[in-house]
Amino acid sequence: MPIYEYRCEGCGHELEAIQRISDEPLKLCPKCNEEKLKKQISAASFRLKGGGWYETDFKTGKKKQLADSDSSSAASAPAKTSASSD
Repeated sequence: MPIYEYRCEGCGHELEAIQRISDEPLKLCPKCNEEKLKKQISAASFRLKGGGWYETDFKTGKKKQLADSDSSSAASAPAKTSASSD
């Protein structure tokens, strides 16, 4: 779920809130109890919950090494050059 940053225009209090994308923005400041919270523009961040976030988690046997073999074969393969004719 995304982590949003908010700042109160009344008292200047800043906070972060974990919310769904579909949730309404927060409005009530927990410090001064006024409806002056504004969502800040910041770098996107989110939290991944649970397991299974790695490419190799669901692969078995030789399939786990596909990512390694793809990158190593691409690095060891000679670069192709296109010949131009005059």
